[in-house]
Formats: sequence, C-alpha cells, structure tokens
Amino acid sequence: MCGITGWISFDRDLRVEQSTVDAMAETMNCRGPDDRGTWVVEHAALGHRRLAIIDLPGGHQPMSVDTPGGTVAMVYSGEVYNFGELREELYGRGHRFVTNSDTEVVLHGYLEWGGAVAERLNGMYAFAVWDSRTDTLVMIRDRMGIKPFYYYETPDGLLFGSEPKAILANPIVEPTVTMDGIRELFAFVKTPGHAVWEGMREVEPGTVVTVSHSGLRTHRYWTLQTRPHTDDRDTSVAHVRELLDDIVRRQLVADVPRCTLLSGGLDSSAMTGIAAEQLAEVGETVRTFAVDFVGQTEHFVADELRGTPDTPYVHDVARRSGTAHQDIVLDSDDLADPAVRAKVIRARDIPMGLGDMDASLYLLFEAIRQHSTVALSGESADEVFGGYKQFFDPKAQQANTFPWLVQFAEHFGDESNIFTPDVTAGLHIDDYVQDSYDAAISGIDRLDGESDFEWRMRKIFYLHLTRFVRVLLDRKDRASMAVGLEVRVPFCDHRLVEYVYNTPWSLKTFDGKEKSLLRAATRDVLPQSVIDRVTSPYPSTQDPKYAVALQQHGKDLLGDPSHPVFGLVSADWLSRAVSVDTPQITQVSRRGLERTLDLALWMDMYKPTIKLS
Repeated sequence: MCGITGWISFDRDLRVEQSTVDAMAETMNCRGPDDRGTWVVEHAALGHRRLAIIDLPGGHQPMSVDTPGGTVAMVYSGEVYNFGELREELYGRGHRFVTNSDTEVVLHGYLEWGGAVAERLNGMYAFAVWDSRTDTLVMIRDRMGIKPFYYYETPDGLLFGSEPKAILANPIVEPTVTMDGIRELFAFVKTPGHAVWEGMREVEPGTVVTVSHSGLRTHRYWTLQTRPHTDDRDTSVAHVRELLDDIVRRQLVADVPRCTLLSGGLDSSAMTGIAAEQLAEVGETVRTFAVDFVGQTEHFVADELRGTPDTPYVHDVARRSGTAHQDIVLDSDDLADPAVRAKVIRARDIPMGLGDMDASLYLLFEAIRQHSTVALSGESADEVFGGYKQFFDPKAQQANTFPWLVQFAEHFGDESNIFTPDVTAGLHIDDYVQDSYDAAISGIDRLDGESDFEWRMRKIFYLHLTRFVRVLLDRKDRASMAVGLEVRVPFCDHRLVEYVYNTPWSLKTFDGKEKSLLRAATRDVLPQSVIDRVTSPYPSTQDPKYAVALQQHGKDLLGDPSHPVFGLVSADWLSRAVSVDTPQITQVSRRGLERTLDLALWMDMYKPTIKLS
C-alpha cells in the first residue's frame, strides 16, 4: 500500500521540476513511511511513497523496464491478490522477474496486455504507467474504487495523485471550491468522478484513463451488470462460502503482521471466524481489535439506529474463534480533541463532518498500527448482502431518491439550516440530489420478467454498491493510510459482489432477516449471539461530555467573527446550537456542530478560495 503521484507535461522539461515532484510525493509520507522514490524524464515525472507489505526489500518504486522501444515506468498503490497466478502465466510467456513483489507482476502484465491488464487483476489498486514508447500515461483504478485516485488536467498535460493533497502541492493548482463542490460535500451522494476541488476529478472505479499528445480518453473495463441468477438456495449459500474462503485466504497473504477489525456484527465476525480457521491450519492465531468508548457498554441506551452495544458480541467472537483480542477504549476528550479533528481532515482533504465516527476510526487505526501493518475489515458487507435498515423500509424502497437519504432524514433531520441565507438560496441541494439519482439509475439494466418489487430492490442495491459504499471506502482508506495501516476489504472482491448482486431479494432474506446468505454461509464459525444479532452501524459515543466539548469549541469559534467559515455557516445558527442545554441537543444540532468545526479547520488548513456564484 502506497501513495502515488505524477506530472505529465508535453510542453515543458520536467527534469528541472524535481523539487516539485518531491514535494508532491512528500505530502503522502503517511501512506508510505517505509520508502520513497521519484523518476523524472523530459515530459513525465512519477513520485512514490511506499508502505512495504509484499517483498519488503524488493518492491522499490517507481519501477521501470527498458524495452527496445523505450522505457516503461510505473507507480502503483494497493494489492493484487492473484499476482502469484499472473506471475506464472507471464513467466510462461517469456517474462523474467527480479523481485517477488506484486508491483513487478502488474508492470509486466502491462507490458504483455497493455491497459487490458486491469481485466485480469483481482485486488485493490490504483496505478499509473508512463509508456515512453508512445509518450502515453495510462491510469487504472480497481473495480470497486477501494483505492483512491485523482487527476487534474492542465493546458499541456495532467497531474495525478492518490490524494488531492499531492496535486494541491503543485504551485500551478489553485485550491478552489465552487458551489458545486459544496453541494457534493453536503449531499452525501458520491457523484462518480467528482472530487470537490475545482478542476480535479477522480479516476472512476473500473476505469482506464489514457493521456497522450492527442488528449484524454477513458475506457470502462468493468461495470456492475445485471445477469439471471439460476442457482438454488443451497447452491447459492455454498458458492458464497466457497468465494469467502478463497477471498480471505488470498487477503491474509502478507510479509508483515496482520489482524482483523472486529465489531461483533455478522460481517466482521464471519470474516474473523474464517481467518481464524485458516490461520489455525498453519499454527497461527488471528489478532483482533475493536473500538469502544468509556462507559458505553455499562450505560448504553438503545435507539432507532443501534439496538445493542458492540463489546459483548465482540468478546463472544473472540472466545469462539480463539483470537488474541484487544479493545481500543476511547474517551470523549480524545474524540473531541481539535488536534485529532485536524488530523482527520488532513487525511481526507475535505470536511466530511462525520465527527466522532471519523475521530474514533482514526484513533482505532493509530492504536492498531502499533501492532499490525495489515488489517482485514468487514466493510461493504451491508451493501453487498443487504444489511441496512433502508433495504427494509417501505418508504426508502418506494422513494425516488437515494434510499439512505430517507433514513438520514428520519434520524438526523435537515441540516441545511446551518448555512447563511445567501448560501441556502444558491445551494439547491434537492435538485443536485435528484439529478444525481436520475443519472445513477439510468445505468441499471432490468431483467426480462423481473417483478416491479425485485426491480426496485435491484436499484437500491446498485445505488449502494456504486455510490454509498464509495463514501465508506474512501473514509476507511484515508483514516488507515494516515497512520500507515493497510486495510483490506474482502467483501469488495468483485466476484462476490457480482454474484450476490444478482441474487433475488427473496434469496437475500430467505430466513426472514437481513444478510441471510452471509449468515447461512458462515454459521459454522459464528457464536449464536452473533447469528441472532440485528445489524448495528458503526458505533457513536453516547457520552454527553462529547457534546459539551463540541459546544465549547463552537463558542470559541464564535469569538472570531471574521473567520471565513461564516461565509458559509450562519453565526446565528451556531449561537443557538452552543447555547442549548446539552441534554436537549438534537442529533441534527450535534451533526451541524461537527460540520461547522470541520469546515473551520479545513479552511484554516487549506485556505481554499470559495466561489459561491
């Protein structure tokens, strides 16, 4: 896992820009604390920061191969889990290797198949190849968008990076956010390709982007396609388990210590149970980590989102699977610490406003990194198998919008009232969301004879797998890589995603519960308590001291009425939010406070130009 960056310029000599390329790469030193490298020729410059996972001494980048037609050089981030099979195939085709790294396999795969190498890869990856044989840059991103990848077109070429901060470090880029970027920040719809910063784009998941003298071209090598599902229940359950066994086995491969993230829910517990069995075969014990909050279990109060605390279930799984377990217990002072908030914003480059859930994730990963370099996560199983409440909510099923927004509105209310009247007048969030929804569902194919209800459910799954999950994957990547931890996501394996997506809703819920296929496929490795547990989202602290700290930070911010955040956020709204008695503070006010404090810190940090017209 690494950080990649680069600069392509067809009109200037980049050999005199070494210091700029170094600065771009240095912004991502947290992503790659183990090694660094740059490769610069006249019209192309590549930069890399390395987190060593496979072949620790042999995976230095940028990596290049000299061919009769010219040099081909690559910077690569991620892991390809089938690199062993690909290596054997390429060896049979005459390729020879000098390292044991998956990076070299991907580079030789490009030499053999060009951009079509992407279709042969199983994994999470973002990589760029400069092919001097044709003076062409080829950028490729994994199918699900697990690894981030951004680019910024210039008059004579392009800049790219794993994170926006690498691109923003180049002096030719102005850090600007337009009203469209503000809409994207607050709409929670993850428009494909949108990067919030003006002029910046994401390489879309499952896409190859090619840049040459003739311009920029894109080719989509993978999409989530509709296919008939003909397997019966038993066959479907067996195939899901077969896939999970193979996926976990592949993703446990590493030359560094690894662990699993354990929440006590079905997803992480199933993954941990499978991993524990597989490691036991070779005499190893899986390490597990869970996040908890001071007093959360003892004083937990059930609400509409979370019916049970995680810790009792976590401990059941740890006993059942015989893991070496550790709880990471956080207090409200940690969660509300402005220094932690600043680290989260710096990691993400944008103020997403998830508050204590972002802070706790960052602190969890920071603690895990003291013991492990690789962690397996249960992320995306809710999207793949259908675990969220909105999958079962008739209002969300029938709504002509993103189904999670229906749930958000019920639980958190409308947060648009935090804005100034001028911003509110120009924002038009509802129109933005509707346009995004209409564009999203236009890409879905309906099966012949598919009932209206199954068609509605297909759309809901498609939206979660192509929009919602990308918000969570980006969040997890940024928080983990900010501390040099690689997090792998077995449930995002495209084979599993494709297979389960096309199973009908009746099969996904055949036992009357959510995620029936996953529960049935992994029942043998789970404690009964987890088998019976209802899905619970990522935890959030219930400690009132956290809200007290937010209000105090809001009061401190009000003490600086000239702060640029008040060009977006209403000072009157903030005054009301910080003056409410803490026990009476609503979820929408708490979320609004988190949003406001994030925005203020982001503006201090990046000093963006905000264009509201």
